[in-house]
Amino acid sequence: MTGDRIIVGITGASGTAYGVRALELLRDAGIETHLVMSKAAHVTRTYESGLSRAEIEALADHVHRPGDIDAAISSGSFATRGMLIAPCSMRTLAEIASGASTSLVSRAADVVLKERRRLVLMAREAPLHLIHLRNMATVTEAGAIVFPPVPAMYAHPASIDDVITHSVARALDLFDVHVAGIPRWEGPG
Repeated sequence: MTGDRIIVGITGASGTAYGVRALELLRDAGIETHLVMSKAAHVTRTYESGLSRAEIEALADHVHRPGDIDAAISSGSFATRGMLIAPCSMRTLAEIASGASTSLVSRAADVVLKERRRLVLMAREAPLHLIHLRNMATVTEAGAIVFPPVPAMYAHPASIDDVITHSVARALDLFDVHVAGIPRWEGPG
């Protein structure tokens, strides 16, 4: 079913674990995934995780190379719920904001925006300078949602894994994918 597809982009910003967890949670939810990782994502992956390229790619239903501009996800006629970029580097954010698609990650994001589908960017950088903030405003005005992975302390995370899972689950809420067992704020006592 075409409505049950989500594109997952992983870029070179710190936070490879966010993209990996998204693939795991989407697999558990029965959502078809189309993965595209930037070249820089593979560099960051080697520093941050013990996972090989093949192990991450095995989590996705379909894998596209960053230079495959003719991939299905580069066309608006390929129906999806949208795209999650987790993590989203400031370079990728800048490409999306400017409309300059130099890789399949930014091209797929551009297509999602032009088709008025959901684009969620788990932007990873700190501190932010004015250009970052302007790019965030630009993509927001174009219809994207900037979703920095900020921990929700009310969930009382016991581990980094809890923080990552909660952040990704909240981002997936934006695609109407609801992860069971995620602590949600219910108000005081």
